[in-house]
Amino acid sequence: MKSPISRFILGALFLFTQFISAQTLSKNQFKVKGNCEMCKTRIESAAKKAGAKTAVYSVDLQTLTIETDKVSTDDILQKVAEAGHDNEKFKAPDTVYNSLPGCCLYSRDLQPSQAETHHEHHTNANVSDKKENEFYVRGNCASCKARIEKASKDAGASAAEWNAEKQTVTLNFDPSKTSADKILKAIADAGHDNEKYKASDAVYNGLPGCCLYDREFTFGEPNPKVHYEEGAKHEDHKDNETSSTKEDHSQHEKSIDGVVVTGSKAATALSKKEAGLVFNIDKKELLKAACCNLSESFETNATVDVSFSNAVTGTKQLKMLGLDQKYTSLTKEQLPEIRGLASAYGLNFIPGRWIESIQLTKGGSTVTNGYESITGQINTELLKNAKTPETSLNLFSDFNGRAEVNITNVSPINDKWSQTFLLHGNGTFGNTDMNDDGFLDRPKGTQINAAYLLNYNDLEKSGFGSHFGINFIRDERTAGQVGFDKKLAQDKQPFYGVGIDISRFQVWNKTGYVFKGKPYQSIGWMNQYVYHQQDSFFGLRNYAGQQHTYYSNLIFESIIGNTNHKYKAGASFLYDGYKETYLLNDLKRNEIVPGIFAEYTLTGLKYTLVAGTRVDFHNLAGTQFTPRLNFKYDFTPQTILRLSAGRGFRTANVFAESQQYFASNRAINILSNGGNIYGLKPEIAWNYGASLQQEFKLFGRKSSIIADFFRTDFQDQVLVDLDKSPQQLTFYNLEGKSFANSFQTQWDFTPFKNFDVRLAYKYYDVQADYIGGRREVPFMAKHRGFVNLAYSTNKNNNGGFWSFDTTLNWVGKQRLPDTSSNPAEFQLPNYSESYAVLNAQISRNFNKKIRAYLGGENLTSYYQKNAIVDFKNPFGNYFDGGMVYAPIMKANFYVGLDVTF
Repeated sequence: MKSPISRFILGALFLFTQFISAQTLSKNQFKVKGNCEMCKTRIESAAKKAGAKTAVYSVDLQTLTIETDKVSTDDILQKVAEAGHDNEKFKAPDTVYNSLPGCCLYSRDLQPSQAETHHEHHTNANVSDKKENEFYVRGNCASCKARIEKASKDAGASAAEWNAEKQTVTLNFDPSKTSADKILKAIADAGHDNEKYKASDAVYNGLPGCCLYDREFTFGEPNPKVHYEEGAKHEDHKDNETSSTKEDHSQHEKSIDGVVVTGSKAATALSKKEAGLVFNIDKKELLKAACCNLSESFETNATVDVSFSNAVTGTKQLKMLGLDQKYTSLTKEQLPEIRGLASAYGLNFIPGRWIESIQLTKGGSTVTNGYESITGQINTELLKNAKTPETSLNLFSDFNGRAEVNITNVSPINDKWSQTFLLHGNGTFGNTDMNDDGFLDRPKGTQINAAYLLNYNDLEKSGFGSHFGINFIRDERTAGQVGFDKKLAQDKQPFYGVGIDISRFQVWNKTGYVFKGKPYQSIGWMNQYVYHQQDSFFGLRNYAGQQHTYYSNLIFESIIGNTNHKYKAGASFLYDGYKETYLLNDLKRNEIVPGIFAEYTLTGLKYTLVAGTRVDFHNLAGTQFTPRLNFKYDFTPQTILRLSAGRGFRTANVFAESQQYFASNRAINILSNGGNIYGLKPEIAWNYGASLQQEFKLFGRKSSIIADFFRTDFQDQVLVDLDKSPQQLTFYNLEGKSFANSFQTQWDFTPFKNFDVRLAYKYYDVQADYIGGRREVPFMAKHRGFVNLAYSTNKNNNGGFWSFDTTLNWVGKQRLPDTSSNPAEFQLPNYSESYAVLNAQISRNFNKKIRAYLGGENLTSYYQKNAIVDFKNPFGNYFDGGMVYAPIMKANFYVGLDVTF
């Protein structure tokens, strides 16, 4: 039996040994960067494999404590760096760091205190809500779900349930037969990153296009690309099967068009997957402004320029890459929409509250969507996705006599059928004349707009899906002098007036079939009929037009060997029947255009190549060959280069597309050159582009810069010459050169939580060889600046929060048409002034169902004081309402209410 003295000596010796051991370990403690439990496992494993007897990593302290007796600590820290983790002696190779899972991408310049804070957020987001046998697994859609669950069961799990919203898989298994580690390894081998294993690049890149999930978002955070909702049938995947949408879900195995999003995502996101430069604009972005219709949907977007084009009719037009709206393909549901006679007023025919999303492509788009795109494509998708019946009511009014109401209802009928009802009505009743020139600053009138969508989805069983839509619009507008009475004939009263009455009817269908056992192979057929009628007068001039359009597009899609080699092939048919009357001239023509096309997509480890061509046999413009190419190269997941080139052609509708100049006393003069469309040849142009996208961390948060340059060269063009004479509007084909250079850089960053900043600068150089020589194209500012600030508060327990949004647009000076032959009092300067426009909105979400908002447009109250030339004598030779370069209304305020039932 030991004596008390012996016990004391042994106890003291034990304490001394522990003290010495602790002192020794403290000397072997090093700073190592990491974020989460995955990092901890990786760091400790690398240290032990390098020879450490013990290795303990603290994410909170950002320290690695190691014990070793043979191997040097430098050798161990070198191996830790080679595993991907910077430390106080060695830095991880960039390639290794960039290949880490998204949740492990620590900030490489964080101080220890900052890293500690970052981990606290990471832990809260990723650990606190997880259950036992629940593991983080990345995926996008129902195809991913099927693949993940199958891999789990093949690895021994008795049950596996993947949740798209949480990005987790819950496993049931017998520990004596398998393990979570073995199952997660099998899931990674199948192509899905998880909290323990990362899929190989080769397997990941071999996944179908719809399954290419974002590899960078943090585990526990919402997946920005998820397009699968538990229990939903994805009523709209056929849209992608049949129309080759920008997100290329054609490889989707079981689900339908994934516009249904369960997790939060960026309101505007640049697709990193697409070979082309594609921006996806969510309906959350549209809620940042009044967004009464499509023309107002780009107020917070730096790419598209929106401006008034006529001071009498209040017409708005889009411009992209420095060129007019007519050179951009404007589609709805991937079907041709705003073109032909709808060019002038079509932007008003898609209500903002009907829009589910917008895909904006800069440069040449895919050949499967037609030949008319020259500067890009803007596609609008309508509301059609809801897990449960949902009815929304929107009420809107501004302080100058405009009001509107929107009612939308989206509801499933059964497990295969769903439907959407869309109703819109607006009216402008007040006499708005802010510059006291006696003319209305915007037309008065009403619009009734109704649509019905029916969706069928049986892809899981029969492989069929279909989408049907019908839309009717009646729009009546009156503009001109305040005292004008539309009930009286123009020649019976002294006041100048404008009347525009439009009726429009559309019906369309898209049907697709996915081949059984071949989820990569599908066929789709789209058909649409459009009737458009416009009756209008501008003072003593009359203009009427009628258009019948039938469009059909058949697309077959499959692979060559594997999904790295995909192709699409098909045929299209377009018929346009036009009848126009201007003054005493009756103008009729039929355009009949059958076409064929093919497109090949090659996907490599770091690159994507999309090459396509189409041949169209136009009865009036002749055979047209349209090649297009897009190339994307990922230097790293954060650095992406894109190149594009392509050709496009179109036929100019010189009357319909130039109605902004009808409210003037300019005489129309067409200088024919023997062409078959108004005596003119078609317009043909080549577009070339390059862009560089760079993502990085700023303030510990994701930030991105995108810079792009595009050049458009016209091989032939119908020039609209406003300089030949202030009393003439002259059209003729280009003889010489016409080009547009466009440079844009945009920076998006988040200085702190819930606060988003978007800055942009644009430079345009747009010139053409007119009859009088080479000149800048008028009404196009060389320099533009853009600032958008958006902040929202945290949600309360009821889902309520505040949102604040403001946008500043600065527009540089613009060349104005030559009016030097007018009397001095009716002459315009050579260049306009530069100006700034400020818009802002405050909204309050009281809960998930009620939202109210208050906003103001043009809060700087800058307006063009000489918007109408010779406004006192509208029937005189010098009257002109088309010389508009700036807003024509001062500050305007509005209020609105959204209620969801």
